[in-house]
Amino acid sequence: MDLVAFVVVVVVVVALSFDFTNGFHDAANAIATSVSTRALTPRVALAMAAVMNLVGALLGTGVAETIGSGIITPAGGLTGLVVVLAGLLGAIGWNLATWWLGLPSSSSHALIGGLTGAGLASATTVHWNVILTKVVIPMLLSPMVGFSLAFAAMIGVLWGFRHASHERTTRNFRYAQTVSAAAMALGHGLQDAQKTMGVIVLALVAAGWWEGTSIPLWVKLAAAAAISAGTYSGGWRIMRTLGRRIIELDPPRGFVAETVAASVLYTTAFVWQAPISTTHTITSAILGVGATRRLSAVRWGVAGNIVGAWVLTLPAAGSVGALMFFLLHPLFTWLG
Repeated sequence: MDLVAFVVVVVVVVALSFDFTNGFHDAANAIATSVSTRALTPRVALAMAAVMNLVGALLGTGVAETIGSGIITPAGGLTGLVVVLAGLLGAIGWNLATWWLGLPSSSSHALIGGLTGAGLASATTVHWNVILTKVVIPMLLSPMVGFSLAFAAMIGVLWGFRHASHERTTRNFRYAQTVSAAAMALGHGLQDAQKTMGVIVLALVAAGWWEGTSIPLWVKLAAAAAISAGTYSGGWRIMRTLGRRIIELDPPRGFVAETVAASVLYTTAFVWQAPISTTHTITSAILGVGATRRLSAVRWGVAGNIVGAWVLTLPAAGSVGALMFFLLHPLFTWLG
C-alpha cells in the first residue's frame, strides 16, 4: 500500500471515529428531554435514537455536499489528505474536551472549525462566502429562531390546554414525546451524519479516487452506522446538562422543545442544505419553553457557560486543526 492510499484509509477511519464521537456527544440532543421527563427510559430512548439516526442519515445528501465541496478546496495528493486529517483531529479534540466538561457544544461547528484552521495553516482555499452564508449566519439565526418558536408554541399550548386536567395532559404529552424524540433523532441523523459523509468524499477527491460531490453508497452506510453506534453508547454528562441543569422540564415543554428543534433541522437540511448545529437548536428551544414558566426558572449561569462554548468552538477547533497540520505535514512529507 502506497502512502497516499494509507493516509486515505487513516482519514476514513478517523472520520468514522469523529462520527462515533458525534453520536455519543450529541445523543443528549435527541433524548435528554424525553429521559428527564420520564417519557422514555434511558436505554429505550438511546435505542430509538440510534435507529432514527441511522434512518435520518440515509434521507439526503445536501448537507454532505456542502461540507464536501463548500468549506475548503484542498490540494490534490498527500497535502490535501493531511489537511482533511488535521481538521478531523481538531474536531475530535474539541468534542472530547466539551464532552468531559459536560457542555453541549456543536460537533458540526467543531468539524467546520477544524477544517478551516487546517486549511488556513496549509494555504488551502477557504470558501469564506459559504462559511458566512451557510455556517455563521445560520449559527446566529438558528438559536434565535429555536428560542422564539419554542416560546411562542409553548404559550399556545399553555393557552390551549388551560382548562384541561393537569394529570391527563401530562400523561398525554409524555406519550407524544415518544414521537417528538424520534423526530429529533431523525433530524440529528439527517444533519450530523451527512457532515462525516462530506469529509470522506473530500478525502477521496483529494486522493483522486472520486470526482464530483455525490456520495458513494458505502460512505452513506458507514457514516450512518458510526453515528448510530455512537448515539447508542450515550453521552450522559451532556444529557444531565440539557435535561436537568438548564431547567426542570415537564412533558409538555419537552414535547414542544423537541418538535420545534426537529422542524428547524428539517427545514435547514432540505431547503438550504445548511449544516446547522443540532446542539444549538435543541438547547435554544429548551431555553424558549423554559422562559414561559418564568425567567428565573432558567438557570442562566449554565446557559451562559453553554453559549461560551458555542462561541469558542470554531476558533478552538480551528486552532487544534492548524496545530495538527503543522505536526502531521512534516511527518508525512518525510515518510513520502
